[in-house]
Amino acid sequence: MAAYEAMYILKPDLGEEELAQAIERVQGLIGQAGGTVDQIDKWGKRRLAYPINGYNDGYYVVTTFNGDGKVANELTRLMGIQEVILRSMVVRAGE
Repeated sequence: MAAYEAMYILKPDLGEEELAQAIERVQGLIGQAGGTVDQIDKWGKRRLAYPINGYNDGYYVVTTFNGDGKVANELTRLMGIQEVILRSMVVRAGE
């Protein structure tokens, strides 16, 4: 198993409950794919470098997890189809 980091930007107009649900959903996706979540770092709402889908701000979250390449690929695929996620990126930690 390798260490990975998933960074994703959520829509800024979500309420506190919706933000918590979206973060839990990503945790669940990692668990369903066979990975384990180590840490969740909520950066909060920040200004985007350029507008994405009409949004100038986004809620940034970084999740550190362990898994194999299949977990990372499946997470990338599933985060791409989530409507509340504006952008996402999964990278191997330390690279």
